[in-house]
Amino acid sequence: MQADPTRTDVFEEYRELMFGIAYRMLGSVVDAEDTMQETWLRWSRIDREAVVDPRGYLVRAVTRTSIDHLRRAKVRREQYVGSWLPEPLLTGPDSAEGVTRADSVSMAILVMLERLSPLERAVFVLHEVFGFSFPEVAAVIDRSEAAVRQLGSRARGNVRGRPRFAANGKQARKVTERFLAAALGGDLGGLMELLAPDVTMWVDSNGQSEGGPWEPVSGSLSIAEYFASVAGRFPRGMRSRYVEFNGSGSGLFVVGDELYATFVLDFAESDGRVEAIWVIREEHKLSRIRVPAD
Repeated sequence: MQADPTRTDVFEEYRELMFGIAYRMLGSVVDAEDTMQETWLRWSRIDREAVVDPRGYLVRAVTRTSIDHLRRAKVRREQYVGSWLPEPLLTGPDSAEGVTRADSVSMAILVMLERLSPLERAVFVLHEVFGFSFPEVAAVIDRSEAAVRQLGSRARGNVRGRPRFAANGKQARKVTERFLAAALGGDLGGLMELLAPDVTMWVDSNGQSEGGPWEPVSGSLSIAEYFASVAGRFPRGMRSRYVEFNGSGSGLFVVGDELYATFVLDFAESDGRVEAIWVIREEHKLSRIRVPAD
């Protein structure tokens, strides 16, 4: 049976909105894509004539499906070894898809969203990021407006952002490329110049052997010494590559055609030095990240 062109066109019209909601809800590209597929199956089976507000229906469907995914994922993430980090999303010029509201997709915000319950996360994403009114959000998650306002207040209390370093693209790229080169070469002095004193690094490897420290590492000297100690054990021929993940300066370590690690950086507002480092070494997440062509 062929798809109804009108039905398909409506779904495609709101695809970016739905993906944006699902990715921010789940912190995973593959889970967001699975949620989109489930939403499409629901959309393809309903009586199209009975839907007065297609946008509202699709937002409700993708949000509720994302809430269900989050609840199922809670047990898996509690059993995870070490730091669980969101899956990086390519957002730079190499990205095939436009991603709006780059600040709200930053790794720092996604990590903070992990503190929230599924309902708090839904309210924050819909209201704070996409501008849905509280009555609209109440209809999406099937709660009273008063309850939604309470959920929103708790969510804002747990997601306290800070002004991001207003570096232009060239500045961010320069600092990121210098960091990648220093980390790859184990350049202790070079790293100390680039790292803020209170920098913290998280490594997501799910306990993989030699994947990196399981606990966060804090302080510029500790992180610089870590890279200086492991640089000699990196595979031969490994090279670094600048990309942009989640609206921030980022990089890849690549060996041949294989992705070895991804780095997402955040910068101190005061001087632009590296303030946070998120490293992905977990093999399943790496396998889902597309390496842009040179």
